[in-house]
Amino acid sequence: MVEFRGTTICAVKRNGVTAIAGDGQVTMGESVIMKGNAVKVKRIYNDKVVIGFAGSVSDAFALSEKFEAMLQKYSGNLMRSAVELAELWRSDKGGRHLEALLIAADSTSLFIISGTGEVIEPENDICAIGSGGNYALAAARALANNTDMDAKSIAQAALKIASEICVYTNDHITVETV
Repeated sequence: MVEFRGTTICAVKRNGVTAIAGDGQVTMGESVIMKGNAVKVKRIYNDKVVIGFAGSVSDAFALSEKFEAMLQKYSGNLMRSAVELAELWRSDKGGRHLEALLIAADSTSLFIISGTGEVIEPENDICAIGSGGNYALAAARALANNTDMDAKSIAQAALKIASEICVYTNDHITVETV
């Protein structure tokens, strides 16, 4: 079975603004770029929450849809929605093994949510997921520690750097802020 994968997402929270950036590459299997301009970062819940997803494309869509339903159920409470989704995933045999990660942010919180039921609040208000995630994370940390760049600029520059290193990441970058 050929699998389609989404790739790199980076989030930076700085000076009261959180930016989530994602590349546009969708890879089929290990060697074919199927699409170069996919949008893997989007605003949800009346534009109050920004999410970015990486991993198996179908699993990432399933994870983001279930998360959006939780936001509706819990009136936009990001932490409660993330925890309830994690609990649902842990108890759902069919959903337990989704190969996807989601970064979610609102005006005050930032979380990584996994398709295996984990909710992680990142250290230092910077996180990244996907195949180029470690490159983007390293770049974002270095930029945050050594420049006065804003959150959006750091997230975008980190993705650009990751695209120059990771073959599963391209430089068609989408950035949303909250």
